[in-house]
Amino acid sequence: MAHRVVVTGIGCVSAVGHSLQALWTAAIEGRTGIKTISLFDAGQHHVQIAGDIPDWDGSQYMDGKIAKRCDRFTQFAVAAADQAVADAQLRITQDNAEDVGVLIGSGIGGMWTWETQHEILLKRGPSRVSPFLVPMMIVDMASGMVSIQTGARGPNYAAVSACASSTHALGASFEIIKRGAARAMISGGAEGAITPLSLAGFCSVKALATRNETPETACRPFDKTRDGFVMAEGSTVIILEELQFALARGAKIYGEILGYGASGDAYNPVAPLPDGTGAARAMRLALEEAGLAPQDIDLVNAHAPGTPDGDDMEARALQDVFGDDGSPPVYSTKPVHGHQLGATGATELALGLLSIEHGVIPRTLNCNDPEDWMTIDIVRGQVREKRVDTLMNNSFGFGGHNGVIIARRYEQ
Repeated sequence: MAHRVVVTGIGCVSAVGHSLQALWTAAIEGRTGIKTISLFDAGQHHVQIAGDIPDWDGSQYMDGKIAKRCDRFTQFAVAAADQAVADAQLRITQDNAEDVGVLIGSGIGGMWTWETQHEILLKRGPSRVSPFLVPMMIVDMASGMVSIQTGARGPNYAAVSACASSTHALGASFEIIKRGAARAMISGGAEGAITPLSLAGFCSVKALATRNETPETACRPFDKTRDGFVMAEGSTVIILEELQFALARGAKIYGEILGYGASGDAYNPVAPLPDGTGAARAMRLALEEAGLAPQDIDLVNAHAPGTPDGDDMEARALQDVFGDDGSPPVYSTKPVHGHQLGATGATELALGLLSIEHGVIPRTLNCNDPEDWMTIDIVRGQVREKRVDTLMNNSFGFGGHNGVIIARRYEQ
């Protein structure tokens, strides 16, 4: 028998604050965390803006000695997981530890560690490279450290699929609980890759928005003048639980996960399949598992990073799935928190769940003049008050990785 899966806790670290409430408030108020990079001098880079977190102190969430042995992305994950576990009021004990797993995705992993240790190698020689290089750098260490910090001993691994990583992590966690292999999963994504080298790499591939003088308007989903995405960092971790496990302890329920769809474009390392058929297939697979028709969807949190090709592809995919005559409301929150790469799907799912809870849809900032041919109903100009029962959350990553999750308002 397939088990029902619900969301009981959420934790967030982002460029607009270190909590879910800070993220939601910024989204509703239309405030952005995108600004001139403060983590290093980006003066020689073509792009000098990002959604970075300048005031970060990982020792607030773990022992200071341990924090020094964790890369930035792992510290973000531990912090978000700490918030999520507390929000869910989930007590992990010897009796239930093997029923609670961890699955946290990241697109890049320990980029700060890799970059700083490589500099040490070149300047001071191999004997001075840190013995913690490998455990700090590898992508799975976010899941590993969250497991160590919380005591969760169930399924434990990582998902790596570029900007779809956390959506695939959540989708896999949903399937793990659904088939009975765990009763709860601490899942989501983390990224801390705003470094000189990674920024230079994204600049070289011409993927980034270039409005250095006006960072608050740089990310422009679906707008005719969009020219790229804006890098960001942070983490969102979500607690998924088997319904009866959650009910037995009186947990608050944000919503229920109904379906997950994943597909591949088989097209290009960095460009999406232009006609959107790969993304559309992932949406249809999620709808099929959820047992829903397109007209049952009340809201779409689009991936929509603000890139010319990516936004075009997604609009075509949405029009394919929902028809050219219209769509449910579609919005993108990346102008608020930036594109958190492997963490962004979980962040956007969290915001979608709050739209279900509050009946308010944040507006898509900087979408002032959408493409004429797009028939999708883009929420822009002002927030929209609307009862939302079902949510579709889209994520698409370099390599042609497509992930879609469908959630709905919980009903007993």
